[in-house]
Amino acid sequence: MHPPILTKYGFRIRTRVGMVVDNLMIHGRDEHEAQRKLRQMYRDCQILECVCHRGGSRTPVSSYERVIDLITR
Repeated sequence: MHPPILTKYGFRIRTRVGMVVDNLMIHGRDEHEAQRKLRQMYRDCQILECVCHRGGSRTPVSSYERVIDLITR
């Protein structure tokens, strides 16, 4: 059995008191798991940006809203 492959996600968030935190790195099997881990540490935070780091390259993670915006243009 192979260990699960984890991907590193970089987050930029606004905490519930309004402070902006940049470059929070969290490992997860997917974006959903990384966000779940993030919300365990920073309850009620607002995610401003999420960037996926795979193999040394940065790949922006598309949100549902971004995909809909691209389709409707």
